[in-house]
Amino acid sequence: MNGGTRVRSDNDSSVRGRGQGPFGSWLLGPLDQDSAVLRRRVQGLLTGTLIATNVIGALVVVGLAALLMPAPGMSGELIRVTAIAVPVYVISAVVVGALWGTRGALRTLRWAAEGRTPTDEERASSLRVPLRLTLVQAVLWGIATVVFGVLAALVQPRVVLTELLVVAFAGVVVCAIAYLAGEFILRPYAALALSGTLPSRPLSGGVNLRMLLFWCLGTGVPVAGLVVTAVLAWARGDVSTTKLAISVIALGLVVLVFGLLVTVFTARAVVNPIRSVQHALGRVRAGDFAVEIPVYDGTELGLLQAGFNGMAAGLAERERLRDLFGRHVGEDVASEAMRTSTELGGTVRTVSVLFVDLIGSTALAASRPPEEVVGLLNRFFAVVVDEVDRNHGLVNKFVGDAALAIFGAPVRLEDHATLALSAGRAIGRRLAAEVPECPAGIGVATGEVVAGNVGDPRRFEYTVIGDPVNEAARLTELAKNVEARLLASWTAIESAAEAEAAQWKATEDVTLRGRSRPTTLATPVADSQPL
Repeated sequence: MNGGTRVRSDNDSSVRGRGQGPFGSWLLGPLDQDSAVLRRRVQGLLTGTLIATNVIGALVVVGLAALLMPAPGMSGELIRVTAIAVPVYVISAVVVGALWGTRGALRTLRWAAEGRTPTDEERASSLRVPLRLTLVQAVLWGIATVVFGVLAALVQPRVVLTELLVVAFAGVVVCAIAYLAGEFILRPYAALALSGTLPSRPLSGGVNLRMLLFWCLGTGVPVAGLVVTAVLAWARGDVSTTKLAISVIALGLVVLVFGLLVTVFTARAVVNPIRSVQHALGRVRAGDFAVEIPVYDGTELGLLQAGFNGMAAGLAERERLRDLFGRHVGEDVASEAMRTSTELGGTVRTVSVLFVDLIGSTALAASRPPEEVVGLLNRFFAVVVDEVDRNHGLVNKFVGDAALAIFGAPVRLEDHATLALSAGRAIGRRLAAEVPECPAGIGVATGEVVAGNVGDPRRFEYTVIGDPVNEAARLTELAKNVEARLLASWTAIESAAEAEAAQWKATEDVTLRGRSRPTTLATPVADSQPL
């Protein structure tokens, strides 16, 4: 396959910590790096780390050998043999390790270069690559321990035990660094292997096992070496106090430095996944529910990362449904439904009702293509929704080419009449200016209604039922025949604030269809503007 496959690029910036990449370090690159670039990056880092760790191991061997050898120290012949053997073996170990370890690791990760999802077996093998790299180093340094021990036995038998101790100790140093570095460098591949999965248990050793292993490598083995050195010095009986003190100080410094190094790497291995979750939580608190972090740890920390992604996906789905629900029934109704129990029935409220109905909708539909009619209706309703929202009302329903808006339910509004009347005048003005092809009658009424859920427990809707709804609908029919296209009941005018009431004037008393008592009609005064 070509090198076009990319690591997941979702929300790259959202998973970064301060000064870090998505995998805990800028060295590992971004999420959207090309698979070929990722392969070269990982191969280079692994090879460089292999060389560096083996060089460090060789230096540890040379340094400890010079300090721990019993008096009179290494013979001239052993020094010459060691000076030749150490670089030869280090170079050989680097070459063999690169061919055996690095190439073997990349063969295991071939599924990523092929751009496919790994099988369960490939996923488990990919997460075990750092351990395999460590085993390679353990084998190479085990061979080194035998080789240098044999050389010491042939040239200077007295120092065989010390030589074995020194090389074995250096091997532990190299293995510990190899494991920590391998686990760090291979995080992008671990993220690919774990992408889209939510395992029920750790896919590699748990945090407890990891911490125990690092304690053994960083503290246990070095301290054991210190104890063995003291025991050997005591058993020989000819080691001076000065020599023993130097040996203890040297090993003690190595223990401190190496233990600190392992502790730092261990802390980063634990903190980086937690920090990625912490940073992503901040994004969720800010309202970014689309955030997703790469899962690059096979322990319980990886389960934490995967669990966060599952939680974020659930919150995103919940927010999408909430948004969709709010668009269908109104945000206020949606919020009220989530806050209270969804039961049938309602409460008595004093509200203001605004009804808008298109004039000549039948002729409009007959004279224009359906697509054009839909476009006009959307422009028409956009004005209605915009002004109702601006005045804190609720567009309760669209009925064909008409819309019913409520002011005062489900959220109580003390000045609902003022807001409804102001919205009515604004809608009339804007429809005439912005959608002249869609003239509409507008009616506003105020009174008591029952506001609540109506229907069946399996399917219901929030609505208002009462005389003001019918009154507003009848006023809308009359408004279609007046110049302002807008009528309100005088009851609504009396309930409004003084500034809004001043924008209206009474016209006549009319007994609306279906009502027994007359209604005093009100229409806006000339040149009145919405408040």
